[in-house]
Amino acid sequence: MIVSEAAILRASQWCYRGVWSFFTNWFRVPEEPPHLRGADDTQVRSFRPAQGFLRYLKFFFWIGLVIFDGCLFAGWIALLIANPLLGAVLAIPIWAIMILPDIVAYIAIHLRYDTTWYVLSDRSMRIRRGIWIIHETTITYDNIQKVSIRQGPLQRYFGISDVLVETAGGGAATGKGESSSVVGHSGLLEGIGNAEEVRGLILAKWQSSKTAGLGDEHDSRARPAVEPAAGFSPHDLQVLEEIRDLALRLSQ
Repeated sequence: MIVSEAAILRASQWCYRGVWSFFTNWFRVPEEPPHLRGADDTQVRSFRPAQGFLRYLKFFFWIGLVIFDGCLFAGWIALLIANPLLGAVLAIPIWAIMILPDIVAYIAIHLRYDTTWYVLSDRSMRIRRGIWIIHETTITYDNIQKVSIRQGPLQRYFGISDVLVETAGGGAATGKGESSSVVGHSGLLEGIGNAEEVRGLILAKWQSSKTAGLGDEHDSRARPAVEPAAGFSPHDLQVLEEIRDLALRLSQ
């Protein structure tokens, strides 16, 4: 018989507040969002993934639990029928193998959710995740090239999306003990419930950073226009302007 969710929840809550808190304190698992030095605190927005992301992670937990515990339980029943004495002797170890990993995995899911933070300031954004090893990614807005939204069928069911921030190069260096740069020149905000709003906010901050001394401080009105020339069509001029704008951004 597979342990009910209520029983696992009661056990995990006890461990979370008691035994597990010893490990979280020992490994200094951060519960507060990271602080961005030099940022305007009035413009800082910190948030975690949506609750749907927690349910999304639990969905995979329950699938694994049913498959693993179901197979183990069926094997134990078969053993009990074939050899009742051996099945009775192995009952406690088998049930321990079924229950204890479930509790640990259930707690780890909550810890992963509780320690994931996304921080947007006036100058940059930071992504923090991890339990035993904390990974922090800092991206300055002037490095951003593209902000897109990804959503699979299962994510759609849970009402969440991923916001992918692609950059022109590596991210800004971070402090001691933090992971530096941007892995694969991108940053991933997982489990966002209001993905369109977050994407719009990032793009708005990227646009404002162009006049804040962080990136391209010249807007299109301040740049010299491409003069019409013989043999160039309007489309050719548009392509040349895009090449010029990209070169200016990369030169910063």
